[in-house]
Amino acid sequence: MVNEQNSKNNEKHPSIFEPIPLIFNAAIAVFGAIIGLQLITTLGVSPNTSIIGALIAILVSRIPLEFFKNFRSIHHQNLMQTSISSATFGAANSLMIPIGVPFLIGKPELVMPMLIGAALAMFTDATILYKLFDSDIFPASNAWPPGVATAESILAADKGGKRASLLGIGILLGIIGSYLKISMSAFGIAFIGNIWALTMFGIGLLIRQYSTSLFGIDVNKLYIPHGIMIGAGLVALIQIIMIFRKSRDVKGKSEEENKKVRLTRTPGETKQTIEIGFVAYLVVASTIALLGGLVAKMSFGMLIVFIIFAALAAYFHELIVGISAMHSGWFPAFAVAFVTLLIGMIIGFPPVALALLVGYSASTGPAFADMGYDLKAGYILRGMGMNPQLELEGRKQQYITAMIAFGVALLVVIFSHQTYFLQNLVPPVDRVYVSTIKAGTSPEVAKQLLIWAIPGAIVQLIGGPSRQIGVLFATGLLILNPNAGWAVLAGVIIRGIMIKIKGKEAEIPMSILAAGFIAGDALYSFFSSMFHVKAIKTK
Repeated sequence: MVNEQNSKNNEKHPSIFEPIPLIFNAAIAVFGAIIGLQLITTLGVSPNTSIIGALIAILVSRIPLEFFKNFRSIHHQNLMQTSISSATFGAANSLMIPIGVPFLIGKPELVMPMLIGAALAMFTDATILYKLFDSDIFPASNAWPPGVATAESILAADKGGKRASLLGIGILLGIIGSYLKISMSAFGIAFIGNIWALTMFGIGLLIRQYSTSLFGIDVNKLYIPHGIMIGAGLVALIQIIMIFRKSRDVKGKSEEENKKVRLTRTPGETKQTIEIGFVAYLVVASTIALLGGLVAKMSFGMLIVFIIFAALAAYFHELIVGISAMHSGWFPAFAVAFVTLLIGMIIGFPPVALALLVGYSASTGPAFADMGYDLKAGYILRGMGMNPQLELEGRKQQYITAMIAFGVALLVVIFSHQTYFLQNLVPPVDRVYVSTIKAGTSPEVAKQLLIWAIPGAIVQLIGGPSRQIGVLFATGLLILNPNAGWAVLAGVIIRGIMIKIKGKEAEIPMSILAAGFIAGDALYSFFSSMFHVKAIKTK
């Protein structure tokens, strides 16, 4: 995994502000934003375009002209994949989903206030992850599977040889498996992530898929996954707080042990980031409430409750999505936003406030997770921390690149959202949010959430903060993806067998194969989605 050049202490990371790379990254960000908007409004999905960006960068680097020589650097290729993926998730998940809610609820005058709030939340979201990456709670050494896939794709093209062959085999199998309706991303993730977390994730997926046929109940309609996520999520937040209160003591340990616990973010910095981040979310919630006219629609006391709850909900959504993404490569962003909506309905917020609440909650999380994937890719390409100066500078350049891409995504959404709305094209999940708001809630829903929060809390408590089995179990329950559970568990079993036979020697080949499976699945999903969109337009 480690690029040999990264061992040189004098290696410098390229800047995003070099003219030619800056122009290319801005252009590819526009492309990513358009793809994100098109797919989220027509199919309800936002693809991980990191692999697409990496492949484009690799192809550009092979053009034998002096003009394109910068892109022969794996670091420039990494900045390009960061740009396109940030723009895709930013435009689709962080911006388009939030503004679709007030439009559908019949309040078009709230679209712009929601867009302003969502944009502020998106920038805050990514900034917090940047500050938390490689901390106690979000270590760079953890899985972040899509980031591994992207990095391995870039390294394979750079190094060639057995690595490239193994990756190529993995991509081919990933495409074939995806064509056969096998969740190859889920299968590949099982070779990389935390085994305990992924096992519970797979069990959750299977229960969601077969609960009706086996037990005669639909766990989703009974709000069982939502309740379990509330319980597990609350315990996870408490565990995070406990981590803040514990400072690492590396005195008296060997040099090797010290290396294992050395992070680029100290517990003090992590604590400060969390505190400042919450204040930032309070400011954004206040801005949304003010611009959305909630001052005239709610009592002062209820307005204060709304602002505090909205900030807490946004933070809850961000951290839970981040934890899920870090361990499994999947994140239940839509579902966790739905949980905050249900709680807001139980509190008694009026419909307009609920629309702004769920939009605000949905705007956080995706940018957080995607930034984690991108920084993980960069972490691998920069030598996994062997050169701390290169790592920190490269991470900073990726952050700046993502901020530029988010700005591009915001401009694309500002100038294009009306075109989609005039065609009644909105993300499908927004229709679920709005229909739920209009239908109202009942004491029975509150009872179900409370009942199932208890086992969720217990499972998360048993697993502890390193395994996150409660959050991942709830994540599996919230996602309906046919046969993904079987793919995850099969991958976990095969991984265990390979480690038993070959030991640590199996880890690198497995990670490269896993990257291929994930990349193949991403490529197949991307191109099949684009053809699907084209077919819809033709009709």
